[in-house]
Amino acid sequence: MSSAQTTPPSRVVIIGGGPGGYESALVAAQLGAEVTVVDSDGLGGSAVLTDCVPSKTLIATAELMTDMSEAAELGIESRDHQGDPTTQVHVDLGKVNARVKRLATEQSADIARRLEREKVRVVVGRGRLDGPGTVVADLADGGTETLAADAVLVATGAAPRTLPSAVPDGERILTWEQVYDLTDVPTELIVVGSGVTGAEFASAYLALGIPVTLVSSRDRVLPGEDAEAAQVLEDVLKRRGMNVLSQSRMASVTRDGDVVTVTLADGREVQGSHCILALGSIPNTAGIGLEDAGVITDDGGFIKVDRVSRTSARGVYAAGDCTGVLMLASVAAMQGRIAMWHFLGDAVAPLDLKRVSSNVFTAPEIATVGWSQRAIDAGEIQAETVMLPLRGNPRAKMQGVHDGFVKLFCRPGTGIVVGGVVVGPRASELIHPVSLAVAESLTADQLAQAFTVYPSMSGSIAEAARRLHRV
Repeated sequence: MSSAQTTPPSRVVIIGGGPGGYESALVAAQLGAEVTVVDSDGLGGSAVLTDCVPSKTLIATAELMTDMSEAAELGIESRDHQGDPTTQVHVDLGKVNARVKRLATEQSADIARRLEREKVRVVVGRGRLDGPGTVVADLADGGTETLAADAVLVATGAAPRTLPSAVPDGERILTWEQVYDLTDVPTELIVVGSGVTGAEFASAYLALGIPVTLVSSRDRVLPGEDAEAAQVLEDVLKRRGMNVLSQSRMASVTRDGDVVTVTLADGREVQGSHCILALGSIPNTAGIGLEDAGVITDDGGFIKVDRVSRTSARGVYAAGDCTGVLMLASVAAMQGRIAMWHFLGDAVAPLDLKRVSSNVFTAPEIATVGWSQRAIDAGEIQAETVMLPLRGNPRAKMQGVHDGFVKLFCRPGTGIVVGGVVVGPRASELIHPVSLAVAESLTADQLAQAFTVYPSMSGSIAEAARRLHRV
């Protein structure tokens, strides 16, 4: 009699421990694979340690400061110890940043414990491909380890882009990863770059009571976002005292002692005590053996992948910011999950970017999902639009909210909701019913007929949907 043979588990090696890496590891472990994560920067990656978690923790403090600055309208006054009215609220940036780093470290430790429970092996070192089926880890404590793999997932992330004319020193000229070492409050902050990262930091530090100048090479902040939403934000930032320099391209950033000078392309100079560079990201794909393994990258170094996260090399997948596909933690995580579902034969649906919801954590927040106003205006899709300002919402009036709106897009004829925009406090939470409508192809009537609480901000979403009803 011959004994029954069992198939050995598939071997999965993941390079990088960010959202694309650790989420894919959890899926692969759940499906019975033997999983190894090679990570050099700390589990959670930049999303947890230097980007999303830290920046949103900082922004949480900024949100509280914004609420306090507008409390007088709601009848709340602060007084000093002698009972005299005062509006002086100060931020202890050292304490704020210490809390930021502590929470990031705790989140990374939570991820490590989860991977350990799921029996995922973590190798501390820098991973590189040695052909499509082998990963070599240069170990942190010296030496190397060679790992054979049936499938490899590359999730090495990206790093802040810098320029030879604007070199960060980690003290007064900073990337967004370096701001959490600040203990002294900047007296005058210059933010270069008006994309999502630049706008978020500019908005946050302004709320913390720091004078901010935002240098934008484009004609408005957030050039990639909904134009009406970006205009609302820019108006609010200017009203709160921010100096926004539009169509002003940075030529160089230099430091002389305690003074940082940003020289613009037209010769103008802007001076401050600190400067944050928000110039975009470059993928961490150099020197990890991609070319020799047959993995194709684009001109910017981003790994080319299809909608199930496959690269051009058989058995090699990629996920997250190193692919340049909507550089969001949620997208990285989904790319990683999809890769493992695909490789290990589980049910899988290709990545659909039209179902991705995203948020800009400014004050007010800007949340979007699905098709955009720009695509509609360009004729890429036909859709009916309705926009409802939040200032007419009863809950908004109670809370003293004057800025923001809800915008919905639906297909003519069928009435199916294909996208939306929310601008206002906690827009990141308010976008969820619109995301559900887009994901499940609900009609505006179906969205309108779901009960909402009265009074609530979400009532504006239902009201906007009702206005899209056609007899």
